[in-house]
Amino acid sequence: MFESETAILSELIRERNLINTRQLAEVQEEHERTGKPLSQILADFGLVGEEQLLRAVAEYLSLEYLNLDDVELQPQVLRSLPGSVARMYGAVPISITGNIITVAVLDPYNPQLVEELSFVLGKDVQLAVAPRKQIEAAITQHYSEESGSLKDVLEEMESQLATSEIVETVAKGGGSTAALEELASQAPLVRFVNLILFQAIQDRASDIHFEPFEDEFKIRYRVDGALYEMAPPPKHLALPVISRIKVMSNLNIAERRLPQDGRVRINLGGREVDLRVSTLPTQHGESVVLRVLDRTIVNLELESLGMPKDVYEKMLEVIRIPNGIVIVTGPTGSGKTTTLYSCLKRVNTVDLKLLTAEDPVEYDIEGIMQVPVSEAFGMTFGRALRSFLRQDPDIIMVGEMRDLETAQISIQASLTGHLVFTTLHTNDAPGAVTRMIDMGVEPFLMTSTLEAVLAQRLVRKICRKCRVAYEPTDAVLASLGLTKADMQGRPFYYGRGCLDCNETGYRGRKGLFELLSVSDPIRDLVNIRAPSGVIHAKALELGMRTLRDDGIRSILDGDTTVEEVLKYT
Repeated sequence: MFESETAILSELIRERNLINTRQLAEVQEEHERTGKPLSQILADFGLVGEEQLLRAVAEYLSLEYLNLDDVELQPQVLRSLPGSVARMYGAVPISITGNIITVAVLDPYNPQLVEELSFVLGKDVQLAVAPRKQIEAAITQHYSEESGSLKDVLEEMESQLATSEIVETVAKGGGSTAALEELASQAPLVRFVNLILFQAIQDRASDIHFEPFEDEFKIRYRVDGALYEMAPPPKHLALPVISRIKVMSNLNIAERRLPQDGRVRINLGGREVDLRVSTLPTQHGESVVLRVLDRTIVNLELESLGMPKDVYEKMLEVIRIPNGIVIVTGPTGSGKTTTLYSCLKRVNTVDLKLLTAEDPVEYDIEGIMQVPVSEAFGMTFGRALRSFLRQDPDIIMVGEMRDLETAQISIQASLTGHLVFTTLHTNDAPGAVTRMIDMGVEPFLMTSTLEAVLAQRLVRKICRKCRVAYEPTDAVLASLGLTKADMQGRPFYYGRGCLDCNETGYRGRKGLFELLSVSDPIRDLVNIRAPSGVIHAKALELGMRTLRDDGIRSILDGDTTVEEVLKYT
């Protein structure tokens, strides 16, 4: 997870012989597999005690080690650090001497933390090391969640910026790039933007939207596929807030007429998160969307995707074949990339070379050569693929089969002994076959190379804390094509809504899957250019379960609701 923590602890372990080389290799392998911090893995494996490790880290970094149980935290010192900042940075103030504040932090390995805290607090910051549970307990005890924390920071920002001439100049459409940059670096604004990001990420948001309208400035974030609105800041703060995000992601803040794309890595609450930034000029200012890429909440293990047993076993078989094409299909945001990454991770062994072409690269996977595609610079999927074939790969992943050129090179790669993974946008698995023929791919080439098509959707899972059973009506059953006899006395469930799920009744998402295995009867139909409906009917006859069938399985297992299944299948 943290590059700096991994580097420091690896060096420290070697220098002090805390564990042997074999144990270190196992710890690093677990770190790569799960994304957990090295310190947590060492503790979980029982290799090094937390206190022993923290004392060694404190000595190595020339910091003070503290046992917070022996420290009496003074109210005036605690007040020097706002609750929003304490939770955001995973920090507890210990003492103040003159202009120096000593702060115990969850992530003492982060070199930028001192600079950021000094800037936000207006004091010189001295970091200290303390046990993780003690810091978390102190934050919970002294900085309980204030529902008004965002509101408080917003009021403070408005009062501090109200007197600023730069704000007035910029609000009237004037001001140079330097003035905008100065405004974007104002401490209250930095705190406000960081707190928005922190709150959204705490709530497991996948995307954060900043949207300027004629009379308002909306901030919304997407959790489990649904959008929720935050308390909106005043309209005149749209430009400063968006400029701040552009500064963070190294975009040109003077350019407001063209779309821009960037990336920013931030450290929030003791963990690193990647944000992919996209700006879009609109009638009332720039709209900005941040895609959250947090490795700690994405499990790239094939078992964790929730596939039915038969689909999982067939996928394990398919990803082991020496050559052919495997397609994952579904709309945007249906988890196709996560599925492909999980497949790649499973087959990524030292004796195979893996190459991926992605637009953009979402997660870095150890041992795989990942190539970002950029249409603007002429680096298309087709061009990347042609280069791949000269790089002696065994397995290739093409982020998306967008055109005939990409499809033809993928088929050529498969025919010359490579296994190719790719994605398409179709409604179901049989639709992927007809889509490729519509692109101009010859049916005989399709039947020679295509091994399987996996269609998928993501549905929201019922919150386990407030799940309630009920007996569905005949009308509800009819909408799913079921009868009372099919139910066999099993109840349906819904989420009543609780604090744990933000009163939505849902928490987390799971996949629904439909696997088309390209067997000889299917190949015969493809060769005569049979329509999608005919291929679909034959696949059902051969035992394929549809997305709707898998949805019904999830309803009967108590994982999701009727509404979710009807909405997505």
